[in-house]
Amino acid sequence: MVKLAANLTMMFNEVGSLDRFKAAADAGFTAVEYLFPYDFEPDDIAERLRANGLEQALFNAPPGDWASGERGLAAIPGRQAEFRQSIAQVFPYAEATGVERVHVMAGLSAGDLVAARQTFRDNIAWAAEQFDTHGLKLLIEPINTRDMPGYFLDEFALAVALIDEIGAANVRLQFDIYHRQILHGDVTVALETLMPIIDHIQIAGVPERHEPDSGELDYAHVFATLDRLGYDGWVGCEYRPRAGTVEGLGWRKRLLATH
Repeated sequence: MVKLAANLTMMFNEVGSLDRFKAAADAGFTAVEYLFPYDFEPDDIAERLRANGLEQALFNAPPGDWASGERGLAAIPGRQAEFRQSIAQVFPYAEATGVERVHVMAGLSAGDLVAARQTFRDNIAWAAEQFDTHGLKLLIEPINTRDMPGYFLDEFALAVALIDEIGAANVRLQFDIYHRQILHGDVTVALETLMPIIDHIQIAGVPERHEPDSGELDYAHVFATLDRLGYDGWVGCEYRPRAGTVEGLGWRKRLLATH
């Protein structure tokens, strides 16, 4: 059975960031994810998780200067030292929240793609060793360049090749179905093929990134496929509600009741 995690960066924006934990629990979610925890103390987030009976499914490593447009550091030549410092920030939050997987963003590519690829490979291999000492899985995620122009890791084949090259058991694929559909389509076959390396899945309607009962994808079929493949990890609801988070949650009953 599909296990859903609320994405608190996109959902429950009707209340403040820390209040979204309770809002998600009140709406029936048992796990949450979000982009970044670093504006708050680790213990404050841990307390919200405990108080509301929630599991931390995922968060991202620091992305550089997000406000100025940076979207990760891992593939940026010349910023390796800054990348390593950013990885050190992950561990207090991982320990406090009990999270098992963290997404490390590649960043925007500019110029030499060969150098960017080597930098990304080396940085992820190094970070995977640090993660392993903390019992963490490091996830990489292909992201479409319509939503994030210039993003380095913009192909699933590239992500798969890099995971294979790095060869670390804790480097895994974050499979965002919204990004997959925009980049390549062929969602079901890709899930079947890549399931051995997938460790987290995210969903949203395509193309507008609203609830998954909207747009061009048949999510009832997708959920049935995940059940058939035996996927037992979290499915993050990384979508922008059309007209209020709670008002739009009826899709859960409609889509999950069909399989």
